[in-house]
Amino acid sequence: MRALIIGRERAVAVEDGRVVESGGSFDLVLEIPDGEIRPGLINAHDHLHRNHYGRLGRPPYRNAYAWARDIQARCGRHIAERRIPRRDALLIGAWKNLFAGVTAVAHHDAWEADFDRHFPLGVVRAPSADSLGMTPALEGLDGAAPYGLHLAEGVDPQAAEEVRALAGRGRLTSGLIAVHAVGADADGVSRLRASGAAVVWCPTSNLFLFGQTAPAELLAPGVDVLLGSDSLLTGEGDLLDELRCARAIGAVDDLRLEAAVGSTAARRLGLAEPSLEPGAPADLVILARPLFDASAEDVVLVLAGGVPRLARPSLGERLNPYAAEAAELRIGDVVRWVNGPLPTPSSMRFLP
Repeated sequence: MRALIIGRERAVAVEDGRVVESGGSFDLVLEIPDGEIRPGLINAHDHLHRNHYGRLGRPPYRNAYAWARDIQARCGRHIAERRIPRRDALLIGAWKNLFAGVTAVAHHDAWEADFDRHFPLGVVRAPSADSLGMTPALEGLDGAAPYGLHLAEGVDPQAAEEVRALAGRGRLTSGLIAVHAVGADADGVSRLRASGAAVVWCPTSNLFLFGQTAPAELLAPGVDVLLGSDSLLTGEGDLLDELRCARAIGAVDDLRLEAAVGSTAARRLGLAEPSLEPGAPADLVILARPLFDASAEDVVLVLAGGVPRLARPSLGERLNPYAAEAAELRIGDVVRWVNGPLPTPSSMRFLP
């Protein structure tokens, strides 16, 4: 498919999964006069298979380990009742992200075969470990860079000590992508900043669990900040919700926040530079409102790898000839035309 998308301020042509020059003839021309065309967003932290439970626990907690113990004891029946096939769970996480204009996501868990088998968005190939308390041997991370790790996820001395413990093992390096870091004390902040590590900020998840989020001193210029939604076990919603929350907190300026879901995230995660120039991957989102004001309702069209994956229903008829698996999908109050594998009908009731 050779397509031309005409937005409010520019036109972008795509063919064979790439942005191409906008001259010549096209199989499909889409005019979206209220749409701002942008590179697809990058979500630096999610657990794709854990978005169908809803928020669990009775916060606040001292650290993530206390939360994990509590939900296993308190919510075991609820968790058991919502067990669904693994692929269905992964697809629920994928569509949550696509509804927010995300075209690449870092899945904080082991690589899944499904990611190589007809998956509707890009998944970052970067290894990760849960945390020092859960995976003390950091299995599979020897020499890995970048690598993700939940670090200092809490507000107590145990959480703060994790930064020093990681440094003592020689793993506090520029290859680290430290997720959360809520509990980093002054010494921990200094060590993280000096190491060149990146920080993934997940403000709504942090505020839910602990009533506070990463220290402003850690998020200040000089550290590469990425943004993550976390799963709906603790996060409030999707990456657009996270952007609005982060902006309201005010610890990171707009240019760095935009880069946190774009160029900075791509550089730290080993992805291609987000771009609308010819030759770039055709990972695009078209928004009806400015990025920092947008919600899922404002996502007009998403292309991942050049494939139309999601659109306003009014565009569906135009896109159907180029879709292998066209359907209509509702997440919350938002209904969209979608193209790609969906969870089985028995699991669809657990969509967010």
